[in-house]
Amino acid sequence: MIYVNDHIEEFDFEAALPLLSDQRREQALRFRYPLGRQTCAAAYLLLCKGLHDDYGIDEKPVFTYGEHGKPSLVGHPTIHFNLSHCREAVVCALADRPVGIDVESVRHYKESLARYTMNDDELQQILTADRPDVAFTRLWTMKEAVLKLSGEGLHNNLKEVLRGMTGITTVVSPDERYVYSVVYRNP
Repeated sequence: MIYVNDHIEEFDFEAALPLLSDQRREQALRFRYPLGRQTCAAAYLLLCKGLHDDYGIDEKPVFTYGEHGKPSLVGHPTIHFNLSHCREAVVCALADRPVGIDVESVRHYKESLARYTMNDDELQQILTADRPDVAFTRLWTMKEAVLKLSGEGLHNNLKEVLRGMTGITTVVSPDERYVYSVVYRNP
């Protein structure tokens, strides 16, 4: 299941603090700027909502982290999740198998970045799109979702990340402010 909050400007961080686990509260408070604190807390609360709605779990989730930093839920090894946030939205994916999700704001398109991170086919998709900024963001979120699924994180071979990948779902917000992509490990 995918949960989205794209009303970050309305999110009340102070009201959210008591709803966070000690672990997540400390993590949120480490962010230097208010937006980082808000999105960190809002993503956690989406996870809480999903755990309640999908699994009937009302306890505050606590995370443990894998070798490359991929989080999992203490006490619930069969529930998989992934969180992501940007200026415009926070997203949470919950599943019974490994999942990766990424959300990014649509920003000014930079061809130099596209040439560094995209292969020739992807670059062609971007260059022929009506909105190269949206096309680039769509492909970027797909790559990050795949890397978050594996737990690898960003690496030097970004041009090859999507080769042979299927089953990635991408959503562009109706106002084209943000894009998110989600991918699940095949059963």
